[in-house]
Amino acid sequence: MIARTVATLGGVGHLRPAPGTWGSLVALPLGWVAMQLGPVAFTLAIAVIFAVGLWATEQVTRGSGDHDPSEVVIDEVLGQWIALLPLAWGAARAGVEVERLWPGWIAAFVLFRLFDIWKPGPVGWMDKRPDALGVMLDDAVAGVLAAIGVILLAAVAHL
Repeated sequence: MIARTVATLGGVGHLRPAPGTWGSLVALPLGWVAMQLGPVAFTLAIAVIFAVGLWATEQVTRGSGDHDPSEVVIDEVLGQWIALLPLAWGAARAGVEVERLWPGWIAAFVLFRLFDIWKPGPVGWMDKRPDALGVMLDDAVAGVLAAIGVILLAAVAHL
């Protein structure tokens, strides 16, 4: 089933322990590949991941009592890529390869995982939605918070 393959990121969601962390780790090299087309394409790829991930999550969870099964990790890709957005745009603006911003990659990963697990404020509010949209939105909001953190850390690092 295509939806299950997409939702589990080709089976990554079945890795234990911590499938969400595995999904976020796999999202990093996939994000690097997507960034090679430039920040506009990467931003558009995030929109595609949201739409395809929402569809896949809806298909996989339809008729199930669990609206957010742990093996669904496409939402981690969405959130992790949002957390990486400042790197894609920052590298393009500076005219450097995105991997040169390696401290930002670490910050984006750690901050996204922190916000996704901790679920502060709006992340938790989205997580309480009992549907596929909630599955995707809690990670999107965690990604936005992580992206803000990446920007703030970069600003402090460049004082």
